[in-house]
Order: sequence, then structure tokens, then C-alpha cells
Amino acid sequence: MKKYIVNVLVLLALLSSAAEAQLLRSTAKVGTTAANFLKIGAGARALSMGGAYAGVSDDIYSAYWNPAGIVNMPGSGGVTFNHADWLADISYDYAAAALHLGDLGSMFFTLTSLGVPEEQVRTVAYPEGDGRYWDASMMSLGIGYARKLTDKFSIGFHFKYIHESIWNTKSSGVAVDIGTYYVTPFNDMIIGASISNFGTKMQLDGRDILFNYDPDGDPSTGPGNVLSKTDMGTFDLPLTFRLGLAMVVYRDRYFKVTAALDATHPNDNTEYLNSGLEVGYDNMFFVRGGYKSIFLRDSEQELTFGGGVRYPVSDQLSLELNYGFADYGRLKNVQYLDLSLQF
Repeated sequence: MKKYIVNVLVLLALLSSAAEAQLLRSTAKVGTTAANFLKIGAGARALSMGGAYAGVSDDIYSAYWNPAGIVNMPGSGGVTFNHADWLADISYDYAAAALHLGDLGSMFFTLTSLGVPEEQVRTVAYPEGDGRYWDASMMSLGIGYARKLTDKFSIGFHFKYIHESIWNTKSSGVAVDIGTYYVTPFNDMIIGASISNFGTKMQLDGRDILFNYDPDGDPSTGPGNVLSKTDMGTFDLPLTFRLGLAMVVYRDRYFKVTAALDATHPNDNTEYLNSGLEVGYDNMFFVRGGYKSIFLRDSEQELTFGGGVRYPVSDQLSLELNYGFADYGRLKNVQYLDLSLQF
């Protein structure tokens, strides 16, 4: 088993090296990646803890932050739905379902959706709109697997199909997330690590990038209407490496306090830290707070907070409702709401 764990860690290191090759090309390539909706974190609990979740990862939202943590989800399975009114009237939704398979491990499915509302098509000739409307949508569909290799160490994989549509142009790609989860001997402190969105490049294509071109610029000579296409270029996915620490810093009969810290290294920005704290009472009521994007250059993300309630419907069924709030400075604030069912 030790040899197997070593092999897994070597594989993760090799993938990290490949990821690092992309990450090191620039320290701040803001706005140069495709499918940026993949960077929007899932789950009100994670948001209210400042996005410091790679080490926490003990519920169904581990599927997004660290797929190895899905094995720690309580019960035998669960489903969840998360909604947020994102910036600029953009609608964000995330849904997931997971099931423990005993000694075989755990399996999960995810769906992420982002929608941009309709707006008028404005041109130089028609600055107030030409009667047409455009919109945009992004979607990710995933399937994943996680397994405990020992009682202290687990690994997980999340394979995703990604699709973007902006009016009549579309783009597709595939990616994988890989995570590890280790409970250390030091007060059961958890070390979680994940690589997200390691995959193909994406390129928009469709009729909106077609146009007629006159090679010599003289309409009296031919050819005068050569069908041409705008070169859209190819773009990397938003590759992200997370290293997280989490530990229960206080526990008694009723109260449990968990502290978490994540270091994040994206391929389209500078490195930053996320920090969070959760106070739970009787495993039923929760208050959370955090601070996002510490040291991130020109960041508008700051304080976060939220709370949650877990209600045991029966011995084998529980309902959980979570709320999260994030301050985006000069941009409008973002509020998350999610509902989970554990069985």
C-alpha cells in the first residue's frame, strides 16, 4: 500500500510539473484564459469561508474544490443545488450528486451552468440596437471518482466536458481535476491539494466570425466578396493549483471550531491566499467567516461570511441549508444559497 501511495504522489508531481509549465509562462495574464466560469467557486459554505476549502473538503462540494475529499461526505450519498446571482446580472448554478460504493470508493456527478441575459445587438450603424438580441451561456458536465487508499489518505479525479456559447459562436473542451487528501498525525491537521482544469485549449468558432472581404479594396474589380473568417486564437483553460490546510482548533461537547488556509496558484494571475473559519454548534447550527484573495494583485474580493442549518429529518436523512455572502468592493456583492440532502 505504501508503494501504491508513493506511485500516486509521483503521478501527481508529474502532473503538477506539467501544470507548472503553463503556470510559469506568466505571473499575471489576466483575461487570457477561456471558460473563466470554471473559476467561480461552488457552495455557500466554501464561499463564506473565503474559498479556503481544499483542506476542509468533507462534503459534496469537495467535487469542485478537491475531488479526493468526496470520500468524507457523511452518510451513503447526497445531492445538492447551489444558486447565485453573480456579477452583472449573470446567473450561476451548480448541482451535484454523489454516492459511496463501499470498498469500491465514491462516485459523483456535477453540472455547472452560467447564463448571461439577453442584450440588444449594437453596431456602429445602430448604436441603440438593430432589433436583434444576443446572449451567452457556459456549461460544464462532470463525472468523478474518489477512493481512500488508507484510513488517512485519499485521491480523487473529476473529468469534465466544457462548452461555451456566445450568440452564434461556440467552443468546447475537456479537462480533469485531480486531488489528494491527507490527515496528518499532528492534531489530525488535514493537507489537501488539487489541480483544477488541466485540459485542452479552447477556440470559438461559428457564423458570427465570418465576413466578406475585398482583397484589393476596389468594388469595381473582382473578386469583391471573398468569404473570410476572423482568427479567434486558442486559449488555455483556467488552470489552478491549490494547497490547503484545515484543522479543528477547538472542540467540546457542543462546539467545534475549524480553521482553514488555502494557497492558490492560477495560470492567469498572481498567487494568493484564502482563509476561513467555521464555528459549529451541536453539528446543527453554523457561523462562518473568511477573507478571500489575500495578496492577489488589484483584487476586489475581500471579506466573506455566512451560516447554515443542518436538520436531521430522520436517522438516515438530513437536510442542510447554507447561505454565503462575499464583498466584491466596487462591484456588487455576491450572495450564495445552497440546499443539500444527505442520506
